[in-house]
Amino acid sequence: MLSFFQNKKILFILAHLLLGFIFPIGFLGKLFTASLILIAIIAIYRTKNKNNEALIWTSYFVGAEVFFRMTNSVLSWELTKYLVIILLTFGMIVEKRKHILFPVYIYVTLLFLVGIAFTKVPYPESIRKAVMFNLSGPISLCFSALYCYQRKLSKKTILQFIFFLGLPMVAVVSYLFFKTPALSDIKFGGASNFDASGGFGPNQVSTTLGVGFFVIGVYLILKKRFTGYLLLDLLLFGYMAFRGMMTFSRGGVLTGVAMLLSFLFFYFLASKNKTRNFLKYSLITIVGVISLWTYGIIATKGQLFNRYTNRGFKGNVKEDITSGRGHIFENDLQSLYENPIFGIGVGSGKYVRIGSGEKIVATAHNEVSRLLGEHGIIGIIILVLLIIVPAFHILKQPLLYKAFLSAFLIFWFMTINHSAMRLAFPGFLYGISLITITEKNEEDPLLWE
Repeated sequence: MLSFFQNKKILFILAHLLLGFIFPIGFLGKLFTASLILIAIIAIYRTKNKNNEALIWTSYFVGAEVFFRMTNSVLSWELTKYLVIILLTFGMIVEKRKHILFPVYIYVTLLFLVGIAFTKVPYPESIRKAVMFNLSGPISLCFSALYCYQRKLSKKTILQFIFFLGLPMVAVVSYLFFKTPALSDIKFGGASNFDASGGFGPNQVSTTLGVGFFVIGVYLILKKRFTGYLLLDLLLFGYMAFRGMMTFSRGGVLTGVAMLLSFLFFYFLASKNKTRNFLKYSLITIVGVISLWTYGIIATKGQLFNRYTNRGFKGNVKEDITSGRGHIFENDLQSLYENPIFGIGVGSGKYVRIGSGEKIVATAHNEVSRLLGEHGIIGIIILVLLIIVPAFHILKQPLLYKAFLSAFLIFWFMTINHSAMRLAFPGFLYGISLITITEKNEEDPLLWE
């Protein structure tokens, strides 16, 4: 028993399980968040970012964004995106190593800002809020890319990074376990379910849990231990995947699955025993998926099947699989057609739809269409640069490292297509896809050693 608690990783896990149960909401939660930020800044300054503490602390805050939001413990709704900018910039300033800023992302940042000049937001709406809401994510992406581009990190550091990225998600599932009604008391239907998501946005909870079970899946595939114990890893992996499914928000779950499949694909190619590993992991995956899927269908009285096959509560097939997102995409393409050079301006899409009498006037959930409609040809240039640079970088990496980097890039692209950049997650992990993984610094210390 004593040896169990001597494992520092399990202490981190237990602390976050407890955090999900007793986390203070409101003022005390905000005080907790502010204290963590102060500790992070002090830690980065004291170590001069020698071991990429800025990256580790940022990964924790990015992973905790949804947890802090759902417990009303954020000092600002967009706080985490600002922290990505502040902590990574601070890390680059205080560190002693030389790091060349890749000019492409400086140009991309400037291109994003051009659209502000064409913003048209009707009175009494705030232009500042409209611009910051739509640009805080893209700008944080650029700062993440500037920090990470060809930064050399060891595989050990990468595993430490994803550990702290996934750690707050333990608090999320703990919070969902204690704070949500029993599944038998929840009325599931043909739409995302707020009750099963702790009363918070199912899309964002699903996105977070998708990354969570990906992180633990990577540890399992590499025969490492996220908690320090195989059984606990399997339980956490299964429960995160299950709770993600119960949100009835498909995007985050499918993205997490796509990340794991990409990781497995390159892992198999890099493996010496390709056939044996393929058969082993295929069997484990099939058994796990069938078990979770069957239990989920039983727990939701068949509604999980309806949701993932685009059916309504009564089993009728829906005409629109995108839940209205496709209609907004068409509106953005129309804006591009009418304003091809500079678009309609940052944050203007919602108000254009309101003015034209559209039924669906929400802010775009698709960052690609928003770029096209609000930035015009400049948006197309931005999108091409954002795809080409990491794609060429990843192609140059060894197979095993492609597994990590391709998964991060896939997460960015899939997430911005169903959830735009409402979270700091996609922009931050986009930056991580630009790092260079190396075996040369395996002596790097771990925070749990």
